[in-house]
Amino acid sequence: MENKETGPPQPASPKEGRLQATLVLATLSAAFGSAFQYGYNIAVVNTPHKVLKAFYNETYFERYGASMDENVMLLLWACTVSMFPLGGLLGSLVVGLLVDKCGRKGTLLINNVFAIVPAILMGVSKVAKAWELIIFSRVVLGICAGISYSALPMYLGELAPKNLRGTLGTMTEVFVIVGVFLAQIFSLQAILGNPTGWPVLLAITGIPALLQLLSLPLFPESPRYTLIQRKDEETARQALRALRGRTNVDDEIEEMRLEAQAEQAEGQLSVLHLFTFRPLRWQLVSIIVLMAGQQLSGINAINYYADTIYASAGVQAGHSQYVTVGAGVVNIVMTVISALTVELLGRRCLLLAGYGVCGSACLGLTLVLLFQSTVPELSYLGVICVFTYIAGHSIGPSPVPSVVRTEIFLQSSRPAAFMVDGAVHWLTNFIIGFVFPSIQALIGPYSFLIFAGICLLTAVYVYLVIPETKGKTFVEINQIFAKRNRVEMTEKKEERTEVAPHGPPTPARETAF
Repeated sequence: MENKETGPPQPASPKEGRLQATLVLATLSAAFGSAFQYGYNIAVVNTPHKVLKAFYNETYFERYGASMDENVMLLLWACTVSMFPLGGLLGSLVVGLLVDKCGRKGTLLINNVFAIVPAILMGVSKVAKAWELIIFSRVVLGICAGISYSALPMYLGELAPKNLRGTLGTMTEVFVIVGVFLAQIFSLQAILGNPTGWPVLLAITGIPALLQLLSLPLFPESPRYTLIQRKDEETARQALRALRGRTNVDDEIEEMRLEAQAEQAEGQLSVLHLFTFRPLRWQLVSIIVLMAGQQLSGINAINYYADTIYASAGVQAGHSQYVTVGAGVVNIVMTVISALTVELLGRRCLLLAGYGVCGSACLGLTLVLLFQSTVPELSYLGVICVFTYIAGHSIGPSPVPSVVRTEIFLQSSRPAAFMVDGAVHWLTNFIIGFVFPSIQALIGPYSFLIFAGICLLTAVYVYLVIPETKGKTFVEINQIFAKRNRVEMTEKKEERTEVAPHGPPTPARETAF
């Protein structure tokens, strides 16, 4: 929706929307120090699990003079794995308070404590002969991931000009995947996934946090947070000049003023108010569907089944880790392609294409797993289906929700929305990990039909409800949803009586529900 009524003409400067050095470096510092933690710690314990279990058993034997019972070992390992999403859920519940009180950048800086401390604890756990340090550290790292997974896209989305918001928004998922890939590389037995190297492998997670702690203070806080919530227009203007590489940023300042006026009627929304606030009903439903669909569409089940599929295709157990690295390469390449095309093709296109590919791959996997015992050649098709699914998920369902969830909420409702969004993300992540083995044992390969159905339902919702948001301001996107929510946004013109610091009096439009 074009704003043709009021406001100063937006200059068609060739510099507008370009990736200036300050913007690029701020994105790299924020994303590498935050999203990387999520990806790295998801994958770092998968490949060396036998080595870590051996450490648990050796420690137990030294303490009690007997080997650990198999059921106790299973329980401890389940805690080691599942404490991470549990911590993520806890982190998502406090992120709204942190980003309001400390700012977006301030929250990311504080969050580094939740990465550096557990990195040290895990690094000394072998010397201390305490597997408890690993389990405790996994909870704390989960809190770190839960905070960063919400605060980072909020920060990047508010730094970016509207024509680059999609590209910068997908950086969250790009660096998550980079973290996963580097964890897969470092955890190879020939590198650090061995009895002597695993403490270093686990402690590496502190390095990006330390780098961010040193570099991120050099870059500006979110201009939107600075102007709308802290009411500091001059600092916001200076931040925009640094991020855009030009002195005239009046157009963006005016757009932020309009957003601030648009949400004066709302005030700062709490989570409870968000659930009862009609003007944001479809936005709230949309982020719940997107985040639930992201996790319930089967990505974790594919990872769970991958080794079995590789083995049936004749891949030796010792070589499956290298096939996993190959899948990681596909993941990175397709996520980068998504980041480069999200502003060209749009959010809806990538989401619909991604869910279509994932649903088709799930149907193919069902057929392969049912008939590969009678037609052995189908096992190779199973590997292709796994790689196809990963490519489809990486092009849309994984990276794009991070963009959309930032765009469909205004400043006052964004922290509460991200708390809901993060809670859904981590809760569904935990549910799949907890429930899928039972479903798989009960119905076997048919479990992938459930995931195909979820892909279809999510794609239908995206097609019917979620509008294309590329190139639109936050207020314009909110106006689209206002029609869907059947509420009116009243607009009235009023002359600004004060003189702007860098120009003549400008007309402003007050927009409110």
